[in-house]
Amino acid sequence: MEMQNQPLLKGKTVVITGANTGIGKETSLEIAKMGATVVLACRNVDKAAKAAKEIKDTTGSTKVEVVQIDLSDLASVKKASLEILDKYASIEVLINNAGGIWSTFQKSAQGFELTFAVNHLGPFYLTNLLIERVISSRPARIINVSSIAHRGARKNWSRNLIDGSGRFASSQAYAMSKLANIHFTRALVKRLSSKDITDVTVNALHPGPVRSGFGMDGDLKGLIGLGNKLIRPFEISAAAGARTSIYLASSQEVEGETGGYYAHKKLSPVSSRASNEHESEELWKLSEELIRESGFELSEF
Repeated sequence: MEMQNQPLLKGKTVVITGANTGIGKETSLEIAKMGATVVLACRNVDKAAKAAKEIKDTTGSTKVEVVQIDLSDLASVKKASLEILDKYASIEVLINNAGGIWSTFQKSAQGFELTFAVNHLGPFYLTNLLIERVISSRPARIINVSSIAHRGARKNWSRNLIDGSGRFASSQAYAMSKLANIHFTRALVKRLSSKDITDVTVNALHPGPVRSGFGMDGDLKGLIGLGNKLIRPFEISAAAGARTSIYLASSQEVEGETGGYYAHKKLSPVSSRASNEHESEELWKLSEELIRESGFELSEF
C-alpha cells in the first residue's frame, strides 16, 4: 500500500463484514496498518477473535475489534447495527465483503433463499441501518464486493426466485446475488445524489478468482464442489484478491469517484443488465418490501 494513502484512514473507523478469513481478513490487516479502527463484523465470533489477535500481533494495532453478525438473519443484522452505532461515533468506511454460495436450496431465518439473503439482503439492510452514521462521518466510502459472475445472471427478479418455489440453480443464485450487489451500489448512489450527498461514495468491485475458504467449508457439494476444488491451483491469493477493496477504501486516486465497478484497481465494464436503472429500482423496492414484510423497520435517510 502506498505510503501517501495511509493518512486517509488514520484515526478512522472501518467496518468490514466477513473479515475473519480470505480477502476480508487481508483487507482488515492492511487497513489496520494504516491506523484505522477496524471492526470485524463476522458470524463466527471465535474465528473473528482469532483473526483479530493475528492482525493485532502482525500490525501492533490495538484497534481491531469484533462484532457478531449473521447476514442470513435480519434480526442479527439489526442487533449488530445497534452495537456498532453504540460503540462507534463515526463510520468512515463500510465494506460489505461477506458472501457465500450453496449447492442446494436453503432458507434464511426469514425464509429467503440463502444466497440472496447473505449476499444481498443482509448487506442491504446493514447499510440502511448504518447509513445515517456514515453520512454524518463524511467524507465516507461504501464498498460492495461483487463478482464478474454477475455477467452470468439470466433469471428475472421474482418472488419464487427468493422464496424457493421456483427451480433452484446454485450458479444462477450466486450470479443473481452478485448482480444485486451492483444494482444496490447504483441505486444507493442515485439516492445519495438526490440529497446532494456527493462526499459519500459507493463502489462495487470484482476481487478476482481468489484462493480462500470461499465455498470450501462443506457448503458446496457434488460437481460444483468438485469444480471449486479443481480450480483452486489457478486462483490468486487472498492478499491479491484484497487489493481492490483496499484501494477503494484508502486510495486518494478514487476520492469522490462513485457508482463504479472496479477490477484490478481499475474501472471495469459491467453487463447490460447491471446498467439497467429500472432493474436496479425494482430490486431496491423488492428488497425494502421483503424486509418490512419480515417485521423490520428501515431507515428513511
